[in-house]
Amino acid sequence: MKAIVCDKYGSPDVLELKETKKPIPTDNQVLVKIHSSSLNYGNLVLLNGKPFLARFAFGLTRPKYSIPGGDIAGTVEVVGKNVKLFKVGDEVFGDLSVCGWCGFAEYVTVPEDALVLKPTNISFEEAAATPMAAVTALQGLRDRGKIKPGHKVLIYGASGGVGTFAVQIAKSFGTEVTGVCSTRNVGILRSIGADHIIDYTKESFAQHTKCYDLVLGVNGSNSILAYKRVLKPNGNFVHVGGSESQLYQTLFLGPFISMTGSKKISSLLQRANQKDLNDVKELLETGKVKPIIDKRFKLSEITEAFKYFQEGHAQGKVVITV
Repeated sequence: MKAIVCDKYGSPDVLELKETKKPIPTDNQVLVKIHSSSLNYGNLVLLNGKPFLARFAFGLTRPKYSIPGGDIAGTVEVVGKNVKLFKVGDEVFGDLSVCGWCGFAEYVTVPEDALVLKPTNISFEEAAATPMAAVTALQGLRDRGKIKPGHKVLIYGASGGVGTFAVQIAKSFGTEVTGVCSTRNVGILRSIGADHIIDYTKESFAQHTKCYDLVLGVNGSNSILAYKRVLKPNGNFVHVGGSESQLYQTLFLGPFISMTGSKKISSLLQRANQKDLNDVKELLETGKVKPIIDKRFKLSEITEAFKYFQEGHAQGKVVITV
């Protein structure tokens, strides 16, 4: 089969399209013929090994996983004898980040608990755009952010992969959502239901002091003190992405802020799981959430896809068609 191979950390130019051995599923796995996959921030970490702390999970001197790619959507081609949830021909999607990655390939073997059935009302590309970003948004809002109906929610970096899901998921909880983006992305936020939009090229979100019950920081390099200022008493700030400086502030200054006042500062490390993906599947089936796809690239165009993605201006998700 054809697969993208990454044997060393570096720029997108280190990625190579190679012929590799087609995997054979064990008794507890399924073999999936991949139709589509997508790019996430975790793919960049796996590519360039930054931040350095991530190398303790992904390999200190070289990538632990030679075939990158987390999100996939495809068709079950073979099932192991112990598999109960799926049969040959089922259309599925899932996040492989906790079971070896290998999504940038024509085939992959997957434990059945990493997959769910693809909703019939979305395409393979839309399904592949969903798992990691949508589950990250769900866990940040619901589990870490303690979102409730009637809350006022601010999403910084609302037009990217996680952000577009976060806006829609927050709306599904019955909240009032404000999205922060640049001028070129205002239309996207309007189309997915944001109640208010702050164009950061024209005004600062930090001017809106003590306005929000929950702030989700998806992107940017803002001081967490700026986020703290816009929180209501007992409000929550959840960091899910952005600059290294913002991450380290959250990790090291956040606990002090949380212990000395009513406002809580925390960071989320998304963990893929079948239950949360099934929750996302239900949102997709009911039309409460729709994946936003910016660009599509072929597997052979993976280098160009990464170069575009790492510029940080994608409107929604970047998808790889296999």
